[in-house]
Amino acid sequence: MFSAAKHASSESYEECQIAADWLLSSTDVRPTVGIVCGSGLGGLAEMLKDPQVFKYTEIPNFPRSTVHGHAGQLVFGTLKGKPCVCMQGRFHLYEGYPVQKVTMPMRVFKLMGIKTMLLTNAAGGLNHDYKVGDVMIIKDHINMPGFAGTNPLVGPNDERFGIRFPCMSDAYDRELRQLAHDVAAELGYCDFVKEGVYCVLGGPSFETIAECRMLHSLGADAVGMSTVHEVITARHAGMRCFALSLISNRSVMDYDSQEKANHEEVLETGRLRAQQLEKMISSMVARLEPNSNSC
Repeated sequence: MFSAAKHASSESYEECQIAADWLLSSTDVRPTVGIVCGSGLGGLAEMLKDPQVFKYTEIPNFPRSTVHGHAGQLVFGTLKGKPCVCMQGRFHLYEGYPVQKVTMPMRVFKLMGIKTMLLTNAAGGLNHDYKVGDVMIIKDHINMPGFAGTNPLVGPNDERFGIRFPCMSDAYDRELRQLAHDVAAELGYCDFVKEGVYCVLGGPSFETIAECRMLHSLGADAVGMSTVHEVITARHAGMRCFALSLISNRSVMDYDSQEKANHEEVLETGRLRAQQLEKMISSMVARLEPNSNSC
């Protein structure tokens, strides 16, 4: 039984290599920065110069995006002179994919030579000081599905990707977080840029009032359904990670409240804040060193 599981892990590496080789043979761009566009934030990819677009359906072994607000394509090009690739649409546990499939793009990016991952998402605000439209730089996360064993690194470890027990106390790169604060200050965004802890749940249903209260008491400032598993996989593979959440709705924590979370509100908030987020991310990319080992 163990050998069969090991064989499956080996096949996973080969599947990622096939996807990476196909992409590298299909474009002359050699990206060093990967950007994941969250719900309603796909406009980041439209900033790339000389774009080359590949539908997920074209890429060997790639999953398919099924969520409204996620275009389902990779866009290659340059941003502020840096070769980049943008994911317009990510994958989620609630789409029915195994967590290893959800995070497969991170391993494909690693095999393509990407050094730095910048990830965005839309999230519900748990922190009472957060307002809809605020941007939270993620300093740490709580992997709630991980408490029940849902972790992308479960199973035999493939050393070609990374070590068996990777450290996660430095999951969100401190220098990149400081760079984000510096850029926000220069752009005049300090009034809506925060920093906090992101908690991931499985979805697709939004959280109950009791769940929101519990997560807030555990120290979570925002809650969502993505990003964490991608970061775990990217860090396992040695990539630097920066992530931010657009606070697209206030999580309901009052039983007398008439508010209800909904996906349309998420997308609308993304549209309203999109230009400022695009400016912030592109300014960060402009300052990344070519080898991306330092800002």
